Amino acid sequence: MIKTWMALVLLIVAFMPTLLLAGNAPSSLLFSQPQQVTDNVWSAIGATAPPTYDNSGHNNNLSFIITSEGVLLVNASDNYLLAQSMHKAIKLITDQPVKYVVLENGQGHAALGSNYWKEQGVSVIAHIETKQELEMHGHESLDRMKKGRKDKSAGTALTLPDETFEDKKIIQMGGERIELLHLGPSHSPGDIIVWLPNQKLVIAGDMAFHKRLLPVMEDTDTSAWLETWDQFAALGAQIVIPGHGGPTTMQEVTKYTRDYLVYMRQQISQLLEEDGTLHDATKIDQSAYEHLDVFDELTLRNASTMFRQMEFE
Repeated sequence: MIKTWMALVLLIVAFMPTLLLAGNAPSSLLFSQPQQVTDNVWSAIGATAPPTYDNSGHNNNLSFIITSEGVLLVNASDNYLLAQSMHKAIKLITDQPVKYVVLENGQGHAALGSNYWKEQGVSVIAHIETKQELEMHGHESLDRMKKGRKDKSAGTALTLPDETFEDKKIIQMGGERIELLHLGPSHSPGDIIVWLPNQKLVIAGDMAFHKRLLPVMEDTDTSAWLETWDQFAALGAQIVIPGHGGPTTMQEVTKYTRDYLVYMRQQISQLLEEDGTLHDATKIDQSAYEHLDVFDELTLRNASTMFRQMEFE
């Protein structure tokens, strides 16, 4: 009996490394598995932190619409392997094939997984400015991603969209009317939203933020973003899936997107009228937003970027 027990212990010890590896091996690179939003709309909610090796670049939302004629996915993802993981997750939910991938803009975490989808015969659609962004800056974005994602970047190659549009593209699929809309400038060039009028649901991309502080980039036009917001609000969406953070309401994204932009612009306008400096702008009180993710990383940058831009408006 003792010999048998000892043999069993030795067997377990011999295979322990393999057992531990199998137990710890991630089944998916996704930061979170898709959650159901409505009967046929799902979203894999990404981390609200910057893209890292640990989150595999899944720091934005990867949403998809299932119809009786196929699936439309919003965002190709950050890299080839993450796109592959997303595809596996979709297949666990539906037998319908992915027919379209729509890029919400030209940022790496939206577009760099495109070559995986093209290998599957999926058509990639984007705004014309997104294609231009990828042509001008795509290789830089790819290089940054490879440095950050290391071995997880394997297989990724820069790929341009198959089809572009300017203001609107309508896709009728399986009884669902899917509207791809470029309402105007907002967070970054090529930003679009995906609007489902029959459900009053919008996949807003970087038009709208609520769980993390919105970033003001060098090419962000905050004045134009506010004008575009009026058209966005006029849709009357009842469900909003933003680019970051879980599904929410128009009231919530208005509070943390439009109202933040209005507040910051008012504060900076007053500073400019009083001959304030860039240093003064960095002291603007943004404490009402300090509970949002990446607050510490973005407050000073947002204030200084907006100040420099507004000096020349």
